[in-house]
Amino acid sequence: MPLSTQSQADEAQYVLVASLDNARNISNILKAITFKDHAIFNATPNGLKVTVEDSKCLQANAFIQADIFQEFTIKEDSVGFQVNLTVLLDCLTIFGGSTVPGVSTALRMCYMGYGHPLTLFLEEGGVVTVCKINTQEPEEPIDFDFCSSNVTNKVILQSESLKEAFSELDMTSEVLQVTMSPSQPYFRLSTFGNSGNAHYDYPKDSDMMELFQCTKTQTNRYKMSLLKPSTKALALSCKVSVRTDSRGFLSLQYLVRNDDGQICFVEYYCCPDEEVGED
Repeated sequence: MPLSTQSQADEAQYVLVASLDNARNISNILKAITFKDHAIFNATPNGLKVTVEDSKCLQANAFIQADIFQEFTIKEDSVGFQVNLTVLLDCLTIFGGSTVPGVSTALRMCYMGYGHPLTLFLEEGGVVTVCKINTQEPEEPIDFDFCSSNVTNKVILQSESLKEAFSELDMTSEVLQVTMSPSQPYFRLSTFGNSGNAHYDYPKDSDMMELFQCTKTQTNRYKMSLLKPSTKALALSCKVSVRTDSRGFLSLQYLVRNDDGQICFVEYYCCPDEEVGED
């Protein structure tokens, strides 16, 4: 790969180097969480975690494991920076994001540390483009304190089923109401839009339901405006885990396969809009 022709002196200065034969494997995942301009990157030996937040009510995380990359070298326990995600995506698709079989853009992403830009070396068909993107000190992401020990209800669905639900529900509704219960209706999505109330129910033994673990009846509402960005991740995913904790916070975890069949995860956390009394 021509990108490896940089001098060893340059290489020695980088605290983070990540290389991919196909830049689409990272750009597609990042598109799934792009609803604000800025993202917080946190690299550890396990891989990259990219976080985007909105109004302290919504957080999206993309997890890109180290083994997704052909090379992943990190010289510190943790490397963090904030970068303009829109600009980064523009750079990653600078060659047009070709979908022609056998044609891909190779990527080498390098970072020298605090105060330095994020440098991208992109190569396609022998042409190399170098992009330098300014970085900022990362803000501390909100801790939604969503831990598995507090999860009260969890279902895992095939993504096609959730896409179908969203296509049938009324998206003019300001909220999406989620009901999860050990008894009927088990798992219900409800909207209250211009065309009236709509419900979409999933039986717990549905073919689309891979896991059903509900310990108590919970009904919570979430602002539709906060949930809409997550439909980008839904469109890419093959499975989705829907969890609620004892406070009614919602976790949507999407399993996404990249072009090479490798698995990444995108997770959205959303706080409840208002309390809804149980029936």
